[in-house]
Amino acid sequence: MQTVKLNNDIELFYKQNKDTPRIALCFNFSMNKEPKKAGVQSLMTRLLMQGTKNYTAEELAAELDKYAIEFSAEIKLDYLKLKFLCLNEDFEKAVEILEDIIKNTTFKDLEKEKLKLKGEIEADMDSPKTKVVDNYYKTLYANHHYGYTNSVVYENIDSITNDEILEAYHEFMTNSKKVIAVVGDAEFNKIRKLLNDKFGNFYKSDENNAAIQAPELEEAKHIEIIKPDAKQAHIIQGWYADTSQSEDYPALSLLNIILGASGLSSRLFLELRDKKGLAYVVRSSYDIAKLCANFSIYIATEPKNIEISLNGFKEEIEKIKTNPVSEEELNNAKNNLFGKWAYSMEDNNRQASTYAHYGVNGLGYDFIDKAKERIKKVTPEQIQTAANKYFNDKYVISIIKP
Repeated sequence: MQTVKLNNDIELFYKQNKDTPRIALCFNFSMNKEPKKAGVQSLMTRLLMQGTKNYTAEELAAELDKYAIEFSAEIKLDYLKLKFLCLNEDFEKAVEILEDIIKNTTFKDLEKEKLKLKGEIEADMDSPKTKVVDNYYKTLYANHHYGYTNSVVYENIDSITNDEILEAYHEFMTNSKKVIAVVGDAEFNKIRKLLNDKFGNFYKSDENNAAIQAPELEEAKHIEIIKPDAKQAHIIQGWYADTSQSEDYPALSLLNIILGASGLSSRLFLELRDKKGLAYVVRSSYDIAKLCANFSIYIATEPKNIEISLNGFKEEIEKIKTNPVSEEELNNAKNNLFGKWAYSMEDNNRQASTYAHYGVNGLGYDFIDKAKERIKKVTPEQIQTAANKYFNDKYVISIIKP
């Protein structure tokens, strides 16, 4: 693995995986300023793929298809992500297209893209699970861009102007930390020279200009949505938690595996689904962003079981607060987590995305190796301490029911 900086301080990370036929590149731009309106960045990202000064949207799609280049643009909570995967011999062509998209996108057809996005949101929000998750996040992160869920975007989309799109694009290009991660089988010096030629004179990378405050939750909130045609009740309960840079990150990661992220062997699955027959689906999630994280429990159940399910959450939380987990359960959780990480780094595409994520969020490209060592040392007492610290009286409960 090698890390250098281009002429304008853009970080370039390269990992060589020999004898792999396809090479992956991920280019991330940090979000250093709070977006002014929900939906602006989402539309901006979609429009990046809708034509440049050199290609119409149709021509761009045809060019990518011609060379079998998989290209995507995605807005994350903390950064803009541009990514491609191509055959080794087409890497230079893929970089040329990436450069054209970044520098020459026309941002045309805004109204057309608005209609498409609205239609997609309407279709998505017809799902009870999607609706309850949307409600959870917009309540948990109210008055913060982390809470710009699909329903919030939908409310704002008609008011978004082309000037706001261009302003958001200019903000990402001029005021961001920029990281490029490349994973595959190629000569590093050729990659460095090519990317320096294409982006070395681009806007400078700036990692010291972030001006976004972390969200806060002042009190518990309980929100219910009535959906007359719903066949099930969907429940999410969640709490704020610390991020990947926290001392508690290893314990929180394992707490998640033990409670509900390890499938059939998790406590929530065994107790609420197998023994009590309450759940169609039950799981926990430790969802991490740069500024904060949240720990949540989700269940899909019969409407008559809503209160019983919430009490089931309380019972399992109380158990893990009061009784230390066994060494066997803890070791199984560690092995499960390491297995998930190994799977998540299985190919060049996933590795490029992961390393670029580490880089743009300032975690260090060796984050996963250091995290493994920290997790190996976690004790039952640390799990218990984390449970008592984060399962507190400030939480959000989101329910959708018929």
